[in-house]
Amino acid sequence: QVPLVESGGGLVQTGGSLRLSCAASGGGFSTYAMGWFRQAPGKEREFVSVITWSGSNTYYSDSVKGRFTMSRDNARKTLSLQMNNLRPEDTAVYYCAKHKKEYYSSGLGSRTTGGDFESWGQGTQVTVSS
Repeated sequence: QVPLVESGGGLVQTGGSLRLSCAASGGGFSTYAMGWFRQAPGKEREFVSVITWSGSNTYYSDSVKGRFTMSRDNARKTLSLQMNNLRPEDTAVYYCAKHKKEYYSSGLGSRTTGGDFESWGQGTQVTVSS
């Protein structure tokens, strides 16, 4: 398990932007794919984006594609999610998580599921007002 801490959430108006961060401590970050997920009240956890361990590929859900950008800095053990043109339906608690398998990348894509991830952070609240 790699402790993960999310930050950067807040309240923003429709069309606004936020940048989420996820900081890892200890080892086991740079060789694992990392993902962002979100959960709105009364709804199931939803995949947002995933990045391969090297950072060479990123994948997004259809609902955020073109608006969100995920990146990582393996030297600093940090993950970022730049969210632009936010909509009320983006309101949720956002979580970062680490893939369970080291160097895994072949099965990652826009249909990535949370069941393959572990070391979930405590989440950061994003609220988009209309």
